[in-house]
Order: sequence, then C-alpha cells, then structure tokens
Amino acid sequence: MVPDLLKEYRERVIPALKEQLGYSNIHQVPHVQKVVINTCVNTGTGDVKAALEEAKEELALITGQKPFETRSKKSIANFKLREDQPIGAKVTLRGERMYEFLERLIRMSLPRIRDFRGVSPKAFDGLGNYTLGVSDQTIFPEVELDKIKRNIGFDVTIVTSAKTNAEAKALLTELGMPFSDKPKKAVAKAA
Repeated sequence: MVPDLLKEYRERVIPALKEQLGYSNIHQVPHVQKVVINTCVNTGTGDVKAALEEAKEELALITGQKPFETRSKKSIANFKLREDQPIGAKVTLRGERMYEFLERLIRMSLPRIRDFRGVSPKAFDGLGNYTLGVSDQTIFPEVELDKIKRNIGFDVTIVTSAKTNAEAKALLTELGMPFSDKPKKAVAKAA
C-alpha cells in the first residue's frame, strides 16, 4: 500500500514544483532522499544502559524500524565519557516507511505540540537539508503515556535532493510542513 504523502508528492507536488521552480524535466524536481532520527542519552546518570534501551524501544515504536546504537568517538572527561561507549540510537528511514513517518510527523504529531506556531524556517544547512528538534516523544500517537519513564528528545533530519535552501523549503512547504513565516511585529515606541 502506497502512503498518502507519497501519492500526493507524485500527483500534486511534482507538477506544482516543476511550475514554481521552472524545471522542464520532472527528474530535476527535488525529492526527500531519507529521514534520519537520532537521540542521545545522558551519560552522567547512573543507569545509562536502561536509558539507552528505553530510547531504542521508543524509537522503534515511533519509526517502525529497529534503531542501532551510536558510540562515542573519543573520551571527554568532563562529560564522564569514554571512547567507544554507547551514547545513543539512530534510525535511517527510506522509501515508503520514510513517507509514512513524515506524514505522521507533519499531519498528526507537530499539531499536537502545545502552543505550536510552526517550525523554524532557519534550520536548513545550506545544502537543502532540514533538521528539526523534538524535545518530547509524547507528541507521537504511538507512544503510551502510562509507560513513559523518561522524556526522550531527538533530532529529525530530512535529507533532500535540493541544491539550495529555497528549493528544499518549497518542497517541504508543498508536502505540508508548517513553517512559521510570520514576520515579527514592530514594537511601537511611546513618544
């Protein structure tokens, strides 16, 4: 079964971006290549293994794919960190599973954030990739609130084939990403 967001990309977004960006070939239109979800646990606390296992379970539940452990590259004494110590978990999504995750993120999870006014349009890296920080896993409907022991924050990086930030923003906007593009209101000074 093809995800709704992938159908929408093929039927509506490609023609819209082709016209908007002035491309003559549909293969020039940017697309989402992969989504990487990354989390780290606090190594300063006593029970790092239990925290890491909980983080991996939560990521597996949210993404539908088994995460793999990330390890530290070097020792840092101030953080009580040793080289090659497990410090987090990571999942890379591609294909249909990626579009299913993006659809749940954009249409169901982001609107559940209290006082949500849109995501920052400044989080592009200059190469057309967008990174979004999620501070709490409870915005996802798959997570059961009764079973949460720790809050787990993670980063969601959306890697696109866009050459510029403007192309990537146009792609994500067409896919439904709610950017907060409202200009700041000028404060009137009292005379």
